[in-house]
Amino acid sequence: MGKSFALFVATAIAELIGCYLPMLWLTGKGTTWLLLPAAASLAVFVWLLTLHPAASGRVYATYGAVYIATAIAWLSVVDGIKPSWNDYLGAAVALLGAGIIIIGNKS
Repeated sequence: MGKSFALFVATAIAELIGCYLPMLWLTGKGTTWLLLPAAASLAVFVWLLTLHPAASGRVYATYGAVYIATAIAWLSVVDGIKPSWNDYLGAAVALLGAGIIIIGNKS
């Protein structure tokens, strides 16, 4: 379970980096050279997706919840914005939903 969660987090970070760098370039906060590591990060993101247990809606739903929580952490760490209690609550609800999906699948 811990390895799967770590894989979900790594996948989310790769996706966030792959989207964040082009956004910096498009908003004039970075150079065109940012597109190279962005493309590499998105390639890593796609590769990491292939390492997940199965390409099923259940796996992607769980990944989505981890992505939400990782994006809230990104908001704080990278963007320097303190998440609100609504942000934390939303991430918790998403992770709770993912937990229900995972537990329900094992029954």
